[in-house]
Amino acid sequence: MEIKEKIMEHTKEVEDIIVKFLPAEEGYQKTVMEAMNYSFLAGGKRLRPMLMLETYRLFGGSSKAIEPFMAAIEMIHTYSLIHDDLPAMDNDDYRRGRKTTHVVYGEAMGILAGDALLNFAFETACKGLMLEPGNPNVAKAMQLLAQKAGIYGMLGGQVADVESEGLPLEREKLDFIYDLKTGALIEASMLIGAVLAGADEEAQNVILQVAGDIGLAFQIQDDILDVTSDMETLGKPIGSDEKNHKTTYVTIRGLEQAQKDVEEISQRALDGLASLKEKNGYLDELVAYLIHRKK
Repeated sequence: MEIKEKIMEHTKEVEDIIVKFLPAEEGYQKTVMEAMNYSFLAGGKRLRPMLMLETYRLFGGSSKAIEPFMAAIEMIHTYSLIHDDLPAMDNDDYRRGRKTTHVVYGEAMGILAGDALLNFAFETACKGLMLEPGNPNVAKAMQLLAQKAGIYGMLGGQVADVESEGLPLEREKLDFIYDLKTGALIEASMLIGAVLAGADEEAQNVILQVAGDIGLAFQIQDDILDVTSDMETLGKPIGSDEKNHKTTYVTIRGLEQAQKDVEEISQRALDGLASLKEKNGYLDELVAYLIHRKK
């Protein structure tokens, strides 16, 4: 089977799992639930819950306790996109080929929908505690989810990114932003999968390195696509980095070198997976495919 077909098949599997955790659109507050679901169901690669599930499988995990964490990581990712698109941030009108949440529901409801998804993510993840109340690894997974989403993770990277807009940026600070803003949730995804499956500390350290490399390569590829792609392919406006006066990996390294770096970093991630005694062929293929993605 072609890798694209495999990804479509696995994406559907992930989608079927995570949508079960969405809130019903009812009650006086139903507008925010509609906005949450509108954003969550906008499509996307479902990369983070997929990496979580496949890492869980890599280490022999088989419980349903992984499922609420899969939904939670995608809720956190979705909330970050809603807030990214707001007028105060990137001010984008389109995401994944359709109008952004604040354009459809208004700015105030866009803010509230992001807030709601972040809160609901932890409400959802707590269901994992109830599924395996005696498993100490579930508590560690909760801690990882919180840390990697917060000031020492994605949010911290976003702060540094916003404050750096329009300013010349050193490579060291750009690496910090990418490691936290993009890398942190990918690290959370794969580490939670490993932790819940009972991987030992040495294996967890390998997964952390692999996930960090995947996050960096993924973000550099994003920068490349912002320069080389088109709105029809990407599903969102291109050139937004230049419009917002952002220093990116392409700005610092140049397009050709950035493309070479993606290849090298992705290969390092694959080498890390290969060093583990546990194997998951699809996970290897997925990581390899990410470097050639067009959207």
